[in-house]
Amino acid sequence: MYDYLVGTIAERQGTRLVLEVSGVGYDLAVPLGSDFQGSDAVRVWTHFAVREDSQQLFGFSDRPTRDLFRLLLGVRGVGPSMALALLSDLGVDELVQAVLSEQVSALVRVKGVGKKTAQQLLLDLKDSPALRSAGRSPSSGGVTAQPSLVEDAVSALLSIGFTEREARRNIDEALRELNTEDLEALVRAAISR
Repeated sequence: MYDYLVGTIAERQGTRLVLEVSGVGYDLAVPLGSDFQGSDAVRVWTHFAVREDSQQLFGFSDRPTRDLFRLLLGVRGVGPSMALALLSDLGVDELVQAVLSEQVSALVRVKGVGKKTAQQLLLDLKDSPALRSAGRSPSSGGVTAQPSLVEDAVSALLSIGFTEREARRNIDEALRELNTEDLEALVRAAISR
């Protein structure tokens, strides 16, 4: 619904940020340690989570972090609170490294993440091109793609009836085979899997 908001920081406490945009204060849940640069106007990348009993707006200092948050939400058993905890406790680079090097011990240190959830994170994400491109440090080999390209391709497959798991699996396979940044070619290849 919202891609990003630009405004001034009215309040910041731990994992809460109030961003004033044109006289409206948006209450956002943010990862600990997020660095929102700018003295006047700051850009906050957002994710709007709607559940039957709540609506919550999450904010991130950059797009790759927001895209990684969305990638985490695709893992069975990981909700917005747990995804935020993972990003707060580990940060983007350490989280990506923990998954790529299959360090269950690093993941279970995060409050609320048990061994089964940590193993599910590894299973669902370790071969994901979107995860490999999320870290800011170079990863060892593999195909990389912009997280936004992967998320756009996932959205396209979801709109024609694929489940999120099927969509991500097919897109990962198509990226390994094609190594392309062309959204249309990627979606066609993923559909034919």
